[in-house]
Amino acid sequence: MGTIWPLKNKFSTMSAEMSGAELWQRGCERLAAEIPEQQFNTWIRPLPPADVAEAAGQGGEHGLVVSLRVPNRFKLDWIRNQYAGRIESILSELAGRPARLELALAQREAVGRVPALPSNQPIAVGQVLHNGLRPVSPPVAVAGSEKPAVTSPQPSGPAALGPPPSASRHRINPALTFDTLVPGRANQMARTAALHVAGAPGQMYNPLFIYGGVGLGKTHLIHAVGNALLKDKPDARVLYLHAEQFISDVVKNYQRKTFDELKAKYHSLDLLLIDDVQFFAGKDRTQEEFFNAFEALLAKRAHIIMTSDTYPKGLVDIDERLTSRFDAGLTVAIEPPELEMRVAILIKKAEAEATPMPEDVAFFIAKNVRANVRELEGALRKVLAYSRFSHKEINIQLAREALKDLLSIQNRQISVENIQKTVADFYKIKVADMYSKKRPASIARPRQIAMYLAKELTQKSLPEIGELFGGRDHTTVLHAVRKIGGERQKNTELNQQLHVLEQTLKG
Repeated sequence: MGTIWPLKNKFSTMSAEMSGAELWQRGCERLAAEIPEQQFNTWIRPLPPADVAEAAGQGGEHGLVVSLRVPNRFKLDWIRNQYAGRIESILSELAGRPARLELALAQREAVGRVPALPSNQPIAVGQVLHNGLRPVSPPVAVAGSEKPAVTSPQPSGPAALGPPPSASRHRINPALTFDTLVPGRANQMARTAALHVAGAPGQMYNPLFIYGGVGLGKTHLIHAVGNALLKDKPDARVLYLHAEQFISDVVKNYQRKTFDELKAKYHSLDLLLIDDVQFFAGKDRTQEEFFNAFEALLAKRAHIIMTSDTYPKGLVDIDERLTSRFDAGLTVAIEPPELEMRVAILIKKAEAEATPMPEDVAFFIAKNVRANVRELEGALRKVLAYSRFSHKEINIQLAREALKDLLSIQNRQISVENIQKTVADFYKIKVADMYSKKRPASIARPRQIAMYLAKELTQKSLPEIGELFGGRDHTTVLHAVRKIGGERQKNTELNQQLHVLEQTLKG
């Protein structure tokens, strides 16, 4: 940073002798008008006031340096990636000269605990400067925030009498972080929501409900949130568990008549991560206790993240008052990974094993293993092990040898006739319609889907597939493959249907 000037010279080129506090205030007001209110309230409003100083640039011209301290790494990265450019542009325009935003992590010991401000109070985006240079008091909480900007969580209730859970009791896997999660279109919305929660727990998207098929990364994602919060606040009360563990706890405490212990364990958490809530089906007492814990946690602004194999309204034998609360926050799906994402996962996992994966081999594996990330990792382990044991370089031929059992099973089980029958059953049409000349949309669409799956899941050529669909020309098959393949990348519902069909065909 360059020279910091006295107040009388500091902003002399700004219109109407605008001070640093006024510049930041007006910049925040402009940004608030440009971005959605929820985004502003989550990421910008809670920030402490910025410190504005003047610095000499190249050529002797003077610009502004706007220093902003952010309470944790996730907020810092998110603000830098999403808003920093626009903030600099707005401040430069208001100041009439270049403004550069510098982001840094706030020092924990320098931040005091202060009471929250009333929600109707103006945004606190500026402070009185001592000698025109630096704030004389610690950053204060901003309007609308019910918690101090950077403080350790203050537990309430029975568990306030004891220390927070030890690291081993969090049950968080330290290897499952946002850094080790491969992002893609399939998990984009769920990952973004999880990052929001990690950066501002207890505020937006509470509860967060993540659903999708097995092996798609739901558990990884909720562990990532837990790891992020513990990294920022090591004394936070975080707990991950599978739904069956909660059921077991309810049964144990019911037998012992020790429900106060159950409440002390769950009602005082800052973050509850619970996997596979569909296992609560038909268990009335468990649902009652989870409802009580759910209400207690939301009342104290703790955050709850749940996963399930289906969306809340699709859960069976779950009390309606629970499913309605599951749906009250944000519900997001994780979809099966697209081809490019599967390739990226393979390459990243191979790098983690210190064994580079050639891109053509990654594409070969990804095209033959489509079900989920778990099966993809299993195929990768086979290829890597085969390479190590045989002392051979990884190439497509080696991958074919390593996965020959998997490939032979797929080829043996999946035939065009089987695909036609499965698709016909799924869309409730006759198998005969697959090779008939009928062309209404209710028949033509499933027929195109069956052609697409035949090309993707079998070794048949386009002319061979066309012959099995009533003697159609190979160009008709090619059109169907391209059409369905293109739509799959854009249409979430179609992608889910294709995933179900693929899983069914693979048994």
